[in-house]
Order: sequence, then structure tokens, then C-alpha cells
Amino acid sequence: CFGACSFCSITHHQGKQIVSRSEESILREAKRMAKMPEFRGTISDVGGPSANMYGAHCPKWEKQGPCKNKSCIGCPSLQDGTARQLALLSEIQKIPKVKHVFISSGIRYDLIPENAEGDAYLKTISESHISGHTKVAPEHISDAVLSKMGKPENKVYERFVKKYYQLNERLSKKQFLVPY
Repeated sequence: CFGACSFCSITHHQGKQIVSRSEESILREAKRMAKMPEFRGTISDVGGPSANMYGAHCPKWEKQGPCKNKSCIGCPSLQDGTARQLALLSEIQKIPKVKHVFISSGIRYDLIPENAEGDAYLKTISESHISGHTKVAPEHISDAVLSKMGKPENKVYERFVKKYYQLNERLSKKQFLVPY
């Protein structure tokens, strides 16, 4: 994980470079699932620990490995993978017998850009890829504690919550955030 949260050991034992399973591999598995007699049309989770980290990468990683900056969040070199993730979810949904493709694992709300691209991402997953609950990890509400944890200020979470519920109201969806 490239988040480098101070309380987490993932970066220490797995590294900060994101390695995403290939689209071809995921599509092969989804096609196999869809052929199983007990399959009822729902793929309950395409994601991983932080679903919207799928496909995220930095061109520098390929040439020089991870840089010395502790966290990649907010770095202009980091390329998020939201377009790649949405394209994959769309391809899975085209598989015969697949009715629903959900993200049940958590999303990093602090990685969703606060711009039109981020709004489009949130709209797409809310319309088609959330089964009623979106898992997020605000971690804490105190800015002093969040700072020590290496997390963004609480206002980032509060803006996300407001945007999420406004969007779902416009979509006439009853979906909820589940902080964990």
C-alpha cells in the first residue's frame, strides 16, 4: 500500500507498490463462476482490501522503484486506477448470466479525487456496483490523532460523507456508509 499510515505494517512487509491482478485473470475467473450451476448472477466483491487502489501505479516505480517519500497520496506522479477499475467492472457485467458486480470490500475515500472525475467514479459505483453498503475507514475524528496516523483531516471524510449521501439521494438509492 502506498498510503504509509503510521499504524499499519502493510508497507513494511508487502511494500508500497500496488500489484494488481490482470484483467484477463479476473475475467477468466468471473466466466468460470458464471458457468457454475449454483451461480445466481451476483459477484459479491471485486476489489481487495482497498478496491479503488486497483490499477494505481507510478511511472517512477518501473524505473527506480519506490521513491523515498513516505506516502504517495497526493503525489502528482501517482496515477490512480479508477478508470481501469470501472472498465473491468463493466467487462465483468457483460458476461452472460452476470446480473450484478459489487464492490463489498472497502474503498479509500481519500483517494477519490474531489473533482469531476471523482464525482463520475462515485456516481458509477453508486449506480451499479454497491449492494447497499459502502465500507470506508475514517480511522478517527480528531485531526491531531489523524495527523499522527498519517491520515487526512476529518473534513475530507465529512465532505465525502456529504457528497455520498447527496449523490445517493439524487439517484433515489438507499445506500449507506459503513465505517470500520
